[in-house]
Amino acid sequence: MSPPSKALAEFVAEATEILESLGKDLLVLDERRGQEADPERVNGIFRAAHSLKGLAGLFGQERISRLAHGTEDLLDRLRLGKLLLDDAVLDTLIEALDAFQALLAETARGAETDVLTQRVNGMAERLARLGEPPAAQDEDPLERLELEAQVRSVFTEYEEHRLRENVRRGVALWRVRAAFDLSDFDKGLADLNTRLKPMGEVISTLPSARPGGAHGIAFDLIFGTQVTLTELESGLMGTPAELSPLTVRPPEPTAVARSAEALQRAMESPAIVLGAPPTVDAVAAPPAPAPSKRGGKKRGPRAPVASTPGGQPLLPLGDSVPHASAVPGGASPSVVKTLEGLSLPAQGRAVSGRFPAAEVLRSHAASSEEGGGATAGATGAGPSLVTYLQGPGGRASVRKVMSSAEAPGKPPPVAAPTVPVEPSLRSLTQTVRVDIGKLDGLINMVGELLLIKANLQRLAESARQDGVVPLSKLFGQELARETRGLERKLEALQEGLLEARMVPVGQVFDKLARLVRRITRDAGKEIDFVIGGGEVELDKLIVEELSDPLMHLIRNAIDHGVESPDSRLAAGKSRRAVVALRAEQKGNHVVIEVSDDGAGIDELRVREVALSRGLITFAQAEEMGRRELLNLIFLPGFSTARSVSELSGRGVGLDVVKNNLGNLSGIIDVWSERGKGTAFHLTLPVTLAIIRALVVGVSARTYAVPLNSVLEILSVQPREIRTVERREVLDVRGQTLPFVRLSRLFGLPERPVSRYFVVVVGLAQERLGIAVDELHGQQDIVTKPLGGRLQSVRGISGATDLGNRTPVLVLDVAALLEDGLALERRRA
Repeated sequence: MSPPSKALAEFVAEATEILESLGKDLLVLDERRGQEADPERVNGIFRAAHSLKGLAGLFGQERISRLAHGTEDLLDRLRLGKLLLDDAVLDTLIEALDAFQALLAETARGAETDVLTQRVNGMAERLARLGEPPAAQDEDPLERLELEAQVRSVFTEYEEHRLRENVRRGVALWRVRAAFDLSDFDKGLADLNTRLKPMGEVISTLPSARPGGAHGIAFDLIFGTQVTLTELESGLMGTPAELSPLTVRPPEPTAVARSAEALQRAMESPAIVLGAPPTVDAVAAPPAPAPSKRGGKKRGPRAPVASTPGGQPLLPLGDSVPHASAVPGGASPSVVKTLEGLSLPAQGRAVSGRFPAAEVLRSHAASSEEGGGATAGATGAGPSLVTYLQGPGGRASVRKVMSSAEAPGKPPPVAAPTVPVEPSLRSLTQTVRVDIGKLDGLINMVGELLLIKANLQRLAESARQDGVVPLSKLFGQELARETRGLERKLEALQEGLLEARMVPVGQVFDKLARLVRRITRDAGKEIDFVIGGGEVELDKLIVEELSDPLMHLIRNAIDHGVESPDSRLAAGKSRRAVVALRAEQKGNHVVIEVSDDGAGIDELRVREVALSRGLITFAQAEEMGRRELLNLIFLPGFSTARSVSELSGRGVGLDVVKNNLGNLSGIIDVWSERGKGTAFHLTLPVTLAIIRALVVGVSARTYAVPLNSVLEILSVQPREIRTVERREVLDVRGQTLPFVRLSRLFGLPERPVSRYFVVVVGLAQERLGIAVDELHGQQDIVTKPLGGRLQSVRGISGATDLGNRTPVLVLDVAALLEDGLALERRRA
């Protein structure tokens, strides 16, 4: 690998790891949408974006660096409380993650398309103007915290924000002082943080003003928690921590609260008649002891009362309120100032920026000959407030009006554009993170192998010098001892290498979880996605090849299997469906289950479609049981979708999934019950690298059968083979076992034999007896794929070399199971 390509591969590997971490944290935020975000998680996403920006800049990836910079700025505003985490922000962050992965895919291919570049530029601009700032507060909560000025002066902006949020929420704050010896203070501090974090939030860690002794150092940790003092002391038992609470003064009544009180009194004034829709005079002119002396010219006709679409009158509380102080119980001028600053719905405004009801009433007050002096002719510069009465005798609370209003200058929410469905979930890199301890173990094994090699060289040199002299018995014993040692060390080395290739299937499961949440929203369904067994490990190459089959199965479950919420309620089910993805290790195999509790598969509909498309004949359909009918969904071109959707229905059926699993020596099985749901079971070997094989002979040819699929070996006389419904079977301990002759499957000439060796193989629930002529023993093999025209031969997964350097073909047990069980049916 050339230096530029090696550097690019390193960049892609490290960037992929950063994006996987970022994706996991975004998935958690997406699952907890609508809840308060965990500050540590938001900070972690910020750090990941920052790391990606620096990494991309280092390797000259300008597009990734530009998008990461915009994402980092948005996350910085978010973590500092300058931005609210609403749906638009979260959806855009998820879209940015998809854009990062598309950019990384192009980088790995060495390509750069204009379409993606324009998408990145547009997204970077959208990130800069996205979001809604939090509501302004009358006071700084930090002013209520009794903390030394010199301590507050060293807080970072982020620490100040987190401290402010804890005070605002009423979280108990503590100063945790701990002194450590200089030799190991880092370990002690890390242990203290580990104990504190499950109980609350470590806001800041500062050197303590009180020294920790001549050979020590002390720290003050500002800690916010909602646990009791007893629980806190119990959690810190055994540490040198000293607790002292930080005093927070209670909040003083704010100007808004005082103004709301005044508004309440104003609205309860006898001047406001609640009940039948009032006249303009009743609403606009509170009673006064004498008529106003500010009369004017003859006034025009009265304007009608402005009302809501429901016929309820609109009460002006803007330009008319400043004069309400002349009325007993009226609002003070401070109320007016507060009300003018409130956010109100834009539809309540006239083109001029005022409210229709206030304009109507103001026009009448300025032109009425009998108008009340308390409300005549006031013209304020700020906007007016309109309160919608909730019915006769009722009124809207000030709190509700304030919380439901929109800011006058607030831009419309940014709608996230439709994101194209992700084409593949395969990783862009083939790198595997290996623990250094495993590598140390491998190096030690190699060292021991070198010692064995030296001994074997010594024995070989001794034998060469002896010439034609017969070798002694002692020489043979020593050679056998070294051979056994070599075998043990090679087995240990093989096991260590295979372990280094293993990765948890959770790597793919986490990617699928994010995909499920996206396509669930697109499909308009409500689904709980359940993941289990993510810690089960498989070979890295198998995990990568699994991503596309699993994605296809989950798409089918959401599109075909799960009903709409209304249909589920009508069927007596819960509104939310369950789609589950679970993995479990069983011996040398791993079983992955994809299930849903949807409508299930209608086997009669499957039969009808298979007949209409000519996939089976009517005679074959008559002989099929329910399980065989269900397996028809794996035939090429089969689909029961009546229309094409964004998720499925394009004619690319489950045959693709089956073929991909076949390439991995795996098998897929389906279970379904109408009205109950569907489950697909995928059975796969743990690894394809180095496997133990059973070497057999058929018609003077040699084959290798993977031993992890062999259940047992039987010796059968020809007369013990029976025929049931044109299928050869064996009776094994009272159970009927399907039986095939390997020579017939491969079209080889059969030789008359007095007995057959029957190799019983099995995957998932399937069992099959394969008749062979000879058994040659077991051997470790490394399967190599067949190239060119041979790679599509059914029943053969690859080739290998035996110990005598003889090449043999390796049987594909999954394909043999399928062909063997269906052979007689196809002949019929």
